[in-house]
Amino acid sequence: MPKIFEIFGYPITDKSVQATTCRRAGACPFMGADCDGGGNRCLSHIHPKPGSELYKFFDGKTEVPSGVCSIQIQSNPWIVCPRRLLVMGRENVKKVSYQDAVHQLLIQKAKYPKGTTLGVWSEVKVKTTQKVGGVSKSFDYTFDYIIAPLKRTSKSTIEKETKLLWSKIEPSIIKNGYTISIINGEQFVEDFPCGPPTIIEIMTSSTSGGNKTKRTTIPNAFEDAILNKEHQAPGINYRQVWARMASQLIVKSEVGIRWGGSTIWVLQDTLIDYISNSTALDIRKFLAQNINEVNIMSFSYGGKTNSLKGVIQLEEGKLYSGPIKPTSERKEDSFQDIIRTPYTPPVEILWKHLVDRKRVNIIKV
Repeated sequence: MPKIFEIFGYPITDKSVQATTCRRAGACPFMGADCDGGGNRCLSHIHPKPGSELYKFFDGKTEVPSGVCSIQIQSNPWIVCPRRLLVMGRENVKKVSYQDAVHQLLIQKAKYPKGTTLGVWSEVKVKTTQKVGGVSKSFDYTFDYIIAPLKRTSKSTIEKETKLLWSKIEPSIIKNGYTISIINGEQFVEDFPCGPPTIIEIMTSSTSGGNKTKRTTIPNAFEDAILNKEHQAPGINYRQVWARMASQLIVKSEVGIRWGGSTIWVLQDTLIDYISNSTALDIRKFLAQNINEVNIMSFSYGGKTNSLKGVIQLEEGKLYSGPIKPTSERKEDSFQDIIRTPYTPPVEILWKHLVDRKRVNIIKV
């Protein structure tokens, strides 16, 4: 039976003052700010009614995100909130914590020269169209994070790099807090993004939805768990996780290369195992020291799932890297294998399943 493993960053078994205070405030210890439900789970917010137990627990809040970080399936916690896996800065950049191992390995493998100052941008949407072979093609993707070096850049260089007149781009530079200086009569931006960008993508598990009547939805399970009642969480929608990643893995990796940089995907070890077991791609074969065309970083709870108190830091970081597709000379494994079947069952299996089901129609031709 699936159970919530962590709420607002703390194991559900943690009844300490620190954990309770965090829960009552609806705070996310990873962001160092209020929980936002993972960024795109507004429908999972709960609305405590005045006078109810939940209303009293949350000190009169009338809307609270369902701060479920992870769900335990048998012995394995599956992370369902991207903030649990990685936060690279939001409202309170300096308060981001409990993710040291993830941050350190990411920056190390991105291989920027020591002393480089990096800018971080979150949820960068790039939407554009272009004629390709006489046909209008569209590109519409949102990147979880973009990292790029910052350096002093002249006005003329910025116009060249962006293909925009200074009069068009200056208002945005001022609005978004960039530093403008004048040197020998020429304008410079002291912290303009230059050099190879790194795209960071976070992939966590999806839930199966649950049943409101049985109180197995995320909001229902969250409410019951907060009130220390027996609860049942929804399961993990394994195939949806795979489909979401497969649809973007190659595209975003190609884009990172085309932009002169790289793309790094951040996953939990359980998701690595699931993809490896359910597709023709065995990610575990691509354990590497350096980045390649496709790059995946894996992190785990490191055997700490029996912890009763405190925020658990993910560890045991591993890098898996390899080519997008095999070369004509070599037919080695590649990340294109993620869209291929792990194996094809014999047709006898099909006949068995058809016999086990009732026909819905008979057609005469």
